[in-house]
Amino acid sequence: MAYDADVIVIGAGLAGLAATAELVDAGRKVILLDQEPAQSLGGQAHWSFGGLFLVDSPEQRRLRIRDSHALAWQDWLGTAGFDRPEDHWPRKWAEAYVDFAAGEKRSWLHRQGVRLFPVVGWAERGGYDATGHGNSVPRFHITWGTGPGLVAPFERRVRAGAARGLVDLRFRHRVTGLSRSAGSVDTVSGEILEPSDAERGRPSSREVAGAFELRAQAVIVTSGGIGGNHELVRANWPERLGTPPRRMLSGVPAHVDGKMLGIAEAAGGRIINRDRMWHYTEGIDNWNPIWPLHGIRILSGPSPLWLDARGKRLPVPLFPGFDTLGTLEHITRTGHDHTWFVLTQKIIEKEFTLSGSEQNPDLTGKSIREVLGRARAGAPGPVRAFMDHGADFIVERSLTDLVRRMNELTGEPLIAEDALRGEIVARDREIAHSFTKDLQVTAIRGARKYLGDRLIRTAAPHRLLDPKAGPLIAVRLHILTRKTLGGLETDLSSRVLADGGAPLPGVYAAGEAAGFGGGGVHGYRSLEGTFLGGCLFSGRTAGRAAARAVS
Repeated sequence: MAYDADVIVIGAGLAGLAATAELVDAGRKVILLDQEPAQSLGGQAHWSFGGLFLVDSPEQRRLRIRDSHALAWQDWLGTAGFDRPEDHWPRKWAEAYVDFAAGEKRSWLHRQGVRLFPVVGWAERGGYDATGHGNSVPRFHITWGTGPGLVAPFERRVRAGAARGLVDLRFRHRVTGLSRSAGSVDTVSGEILEPSDAERGRPSSREVAGAFELRAQAVIVTSGGIGGNHELVRANWPERLGTPPRRMLSGVPAHVDGKMLGIAEAAGGRIINRDRMWHYTEGIDNWNPIWPLHGIRILSGPSPLWLDARGKRLPVPLFPGFDTLGTLEHITRTGHDHTWFVLTQKIIEKEFTLSGSEQNPDLTGKSIREVLGRARAGAPGPVRAFMDHGADFIVERSLTDLVRRMNELTGEPLIAEDALRGEIVARDREIAHSFTKDLQVTAIRGARKYLGDRLIRTAAPHRLLDPKAGPLIAVRLHILTRKTLGGLETDLSSRVLADGGAPLPGVYAAGEAAGFGGGGVHGYRSLEGTFLGGCLFSGRTAGRAAARAVS
């Protein structure tokens, strides 16, 4: 039986594009399959903020950030918490990835035309000791053009390969099986779905119009994770994160369903670290949704008061932007699925950014003029739109009215005005002098010592009940599903491993399907900016390894 291609790549997201681009460079013939229509090329990466984890970059040095490989590796280990026998390959992938982030990653992307926003963000600040979770320094580099800007060079390379006759792009091909016709897995079978003109991200038809069977010397699985499949998220939910929320929002389209992971497992691949996952705690209902339960994450500076459903402040160091999964664990043990930000107009104008390419049209459109417009008075346009139309935003001049409407929104009188006023007044007293025992106030003042935060990310400390800083704003926050941290176990050549540790012949995996490398390069937690980079690094590795393996 003849082969239809040298390699079949399953999934046309960022990892799949990176793998295919490398195969093209090596002169290999590739069939790239995806169940979605052509307009969804690039997958989840298209919708992303374009954040990249880089170490000791020129952008950092210009802002007087002193970073190093040693510090980044210390932070990664403290965050990942590797503690299982299965962490052998994830840890090796982590070492390789930190080397990449501190080495050629930036120059490799720069040669392809990727440029970075000059202000480096400080995500996942931790708040524990030096060997604990979090980034010791700012490392979150935003791609100029956000997610689409990062997808573009890899899409360009793949389309150039198609023009040369090396890439066959086949959309609406849903894989249902992997099998062997010889000693290795070389056959991919599935269903051809009817054509769909559904816009990117929107649900497409699942009507079957035909079937297919294709053969190649190697198969690369780059099909993504499980974030759009809430049933599977709940099935894998770990006890350490408490009780799964009754209602969650989706940070990814519905087609991110994890089904290909089960297919690869049925073919003999080993999935590890199923219970490791990454969900955000600052989700809001999208007033203009694209996919079902479409949620948007608020990327907040450190100043909003974060309250549980009953109006009590979250414990130290669960401040905005410090420890995502620590906050998630605390919330799920409160008996309620939602929390609140309480802040002022002065804070929202400087500290609120919404994650996602469509929520940042200035950065996505590469408009310097519009980016400079963020310095003007008033909240950014997308934030204003949520203030005007979003179901989770409440704006009032008085605390009395704010609390009344917070209770009306949830349908329960969970928040007592007197208790909340006491929390806020006590916090406001800490602002009046240069000393404080309130560690959130200390964190705000510490953030403003970093030039990037002082310029565009952290408002000057002020009393929340100061009328000049108002009006007051309350934002109801939900749990937002996002990333699968576990996945198909792979060695450093991206070969999928079977039970017992031997490679599954002919099968490779990359991106979220492989836990971004090894079956869980992040361990238990992420340092942020590492998901897109993990797709690129593991996709590049898989493409190069498969190119070497096929004749």
